[in-house]
Amino acid sequence: MFLSELMPARDALSIIKSVPLKLDVEEIPLDDAHRRVLAEDVKSLLSSPPFDKSAMDGYALRAEDSFGHSQTNPAHLKIKDRIGAGQMSNVTLKNGEAVKIATGAPIPEGADAVVMEEYTIEDGNNLEVEMSLTPGENVSPIGEDIVVGDLVLRAGQLLRPQDLAIIASSGYDEVKVFKKPKIGVITTGNELVMPNPDISGAEVINSNHYTVKALVEATMACPTLVHRVDNAEIVEEEFERMLATHDALITTGGTAISKGDVVVDVADKIGEVLIHGVALRPGKPFAFGKVHDKPVFMLSGYPVAAMVQFDVFIRQQLKRMQGINTCPKTVKKTAARKIASTLGRTDYIRAVTDGEMVKPLKIKGSGIIRSMVESNCYIIIEENLEGVEAGEECEVILYDSLQV
Repeated sequence: MFLSELMPARDALSIIKSVPLKLDVEEIPLDDAHRRVLAEDVKSLLSSPPFDKSAMDGYALRAEDSFGHSQTNPAHLKIKDRIGAGQMSNVTLKNGEAVKIATGAPIPEGADAVVMEEYTIEDGNNLEVEMSLTPGENVSPIGEDIVVGDLVLRAGQLLRPQDLAIIASSGYDEVKVFKKPKIGVITTGNELVMPNPDISGAEVINSNHYTVKALVEATMACPTLVHRVDNAEIVEEEFERMLATHDALITTGGTAISKGDVVVDVADKIGEVLIHGVALRPGKPFAFGKVHDKPVFMLSGYPVAAMVQFDVFIRQQLKRMQGINTCPKTVKKTAARKIASTLGRTDYIRAVTDGEMVKPLKIKGSGIIRSMVESNCYIIIEENLEGVEAGEECEVILYDSLQV
């Protein structure tokens, strides 16, 4: 089926979101889990700390032995043992006794407080304590942080350094995460060549190779890239090869809103084209379909259009394939000048903001890569608006907010 009527961008996004996505799970070493997405809830196997421990370097004692004492009236105790972190004392403290202790060491039997070294004077095994303590002072009780069976993290969490710490403290050295999806990327075009200073004739640098690779990697997915000429048989072979081993396919080029465009024709031949042409600027020649029950995103060959199409239609889906369900957030900014638009079309306008104001760039065109380099946000003009007047609020998506 060939589709020619432009589809509202919102409707196109709804169709894309309705296609089921495959989420695979793998168990990996905790060493490799930073910035991976947790695939199951984590319940602690341990209590942390696993025992009452000293929160300070000092002396473990019975708090009652220090009651009423001060620098001018110190308590006098006997040191019965000395332990460091990773050591335990076999002494059971009685009144008038203390154990020298390091931070993190288990509190000896009979002790219920730790006095900091700064408030003591040691002379051999004699100890003067120059302050009064309360029971539990400078002691981290068992389970203060985590208790056995506690739910410490829920599935769907993008793992941060602090999350790895609590997983480790819960007793795990491996964790189940969603697999990074493998994404095939085919850049098409007879004219495309890799970067070199000696291009000639109608040759064009294949910048999309680097752009789409980096965009996919920015979602934490794993891209495999190839370039193919505009030949239906060759492109079809590459579709089949990529989809046999990858979770989704992205193409660039061959999507213009007319019959005879190689990529769309191939997708229609071996699968189903659900979208072809959207009311979006830049990015009208976008197509989407399913081939062998896998999503195929077909982008424009123009670099800027391809970047916008990726941000609008693909970025979120690649995140969803990893269990990341956060959506891009818009913020309100004040337009620095009038911005024209056309009813029935959604505009993504490259712009610059450094505060409350946002200024659209004057650079236009789907092939002007510099417009993406010099901007730091999109102004979004929805299809039901004819534009924005200077001084009016508008919707803005910051490029930085699109990152995982």
